[in-house]
Amino acid sequence: MFAMTREELTPSQIVNELDRFIIGQTEAKRCVAVALRNRFRRQQLDEDLQEEIIPKNIIMIGPTGVGKTELARRLARLVNAPFVKVEATKFTEVGYIGRDVESMIRDLVETAVRIVQNDRMMEVKDRATKNANDRLVDLIAPLPKKKSKSTNPLGFLFQAAPAQEETSTGSESEEESFAERMQRAREEQRKVRERLLNGELEEQMVEVEVEERKPPIGDLFSGQGMEEMGINLQDMLGNLMPPKKKKRRVPVKEARTIMEQEEAQKLIDMDAVTSEALKKAEQLGIIFLDEIDKIAGKDYHGSGPDVSREGVQRDILPIVEGSTVVTKYGSVKTDHILFIAAGAFHMTKPSDLIPELQGRFPIRVELNSLTEENFKQILTEPNNALIKQYKSLLETEGVKLTFTDEAIEEIAKTACLLNQEMENIGARRLHTIMEKVLEDLSFDLPNQIDSQEVTVDRDYVQSKLHKVVKDKDLSKYIL
Repeated sequence: MFAMTREELTPSQIVNELDRFIIGQTEAKRCVAVALRNRFRRQQLDEDLQEEIIPKNIIMIGPTGVGKTELARRLARLVNAPFVKVEATKFTEVGYIGRDVESMIRDLVETAVRIVQNDRMMEVKDRATKNANDRLVDLIAPLPKKKSKSTNPLGFLFQAAPAQEETSTGSESEEESFAERMQRAREEQRKVRERLLNGELEEQMVEVEVEERKPPIGDLFSGQGMEEMGINLQDMLGNLMPPKKKKRRVPVKEARTIMEQEEAQKLIDMDAVTSEALKKAEQLGIIFLDEIDKIAGKDYHGSGPDVSREGVQRDILPIVEGSTVVTKYGSVKTDHILFIAAGAFHMTKPSDLIPELQGRFPIRVELNSLTEENFKQILTEPNNALIKQYKSLLETEGVKLTFTDEAIEEIAKTACLLNQEMENIGARRLHTIMEKVLEDLSFDLPNQIDSQEVTVDRDYVQSKLHKVVKDKDLSKYIL
């Protein structure tokens, strides 16, 4: 999916793009499309009014596997916005109890920096490639170096003897010899450059210097307090402990990639990247809070609220309401970050959240369970449809895989049946069924398949799934 321009960013166009990857859930698509469009509308206003308009956060309600996460992820990719998925239950772990909720903002900023840096590196890619090729030419065919004249370090004590005539003549001949060697070397470099650009030297081994990677110092003896303050020990000691370099022998194609990265880093301004990334995180960032229902319930072992769950809600609340979080790149205001929460809400309901948090998620949309018809569409229609994926995988082995309509119907029917009789895991059920159907075929490739064309029909599907569907106890473990 490509990043859309502002002119194309209409709600209907957003829904059309989401339809390419996600089946059904029209109401949820319309909801997120409007939220995204409102961001563009807000940016057209005066700065004073911009500050007053806060995003309308969304709660998605629906069983697992119906497309909640995929909707949020595709939405962010659509506009190249920083996106972070966070499991709300992460903050209920022993020893945490909501302490580290600000980490989601730091992760969002890291993502924003990576996005902006990649964009800047793509802008200078041609110049970086040219500079990398120049370095490769110098590496493969180095120019001769002129011998430095020996100097007397104690020259102030001893006066050098006057040069003889033959020494002068010898010096001139050396100059002529060096000029000839330089001319030959430049001619050699010209030939190497031609071969390099024609791709004839891609496999030739060269020796390059790369930075030696070591575990970050902060990972060795950093504490929770430092993380909360956004202090990066590696950055603090970076100037005192410059990175060491080591030599590696790699093919030219790999050396070019390494050098392109280094040259691109030299060409971009990291201060400008950081400044833009902070703004991008604040104005376009999307945080997906999954499993919000797991922190919404009451304590079933007593009469009072669960301290851990309610504590996490109260720690998340300031982030969602709008606060300032310190990161190693600078301070980030969370007022205009879009939060999309999601949960199945089987045992709880959104009203079980604390009232303050409920008020920060004014838009609630329910996603429907997938039907047999939805499963058929998921298998065939999206750009990343499962059947398209498996066909492409087996084509690499020289096998043309074909599914009949009856086979697709049988797979969809089986997925729907198993979701009804066991845990409803939505579209993820299709992954396990497809793996079971094609397990033998994938294992036997490439040696034991005689035909270059394989057709999967209803009988083939039933023969692979018959035992699993019939034996429900076994299917619990396999599917």
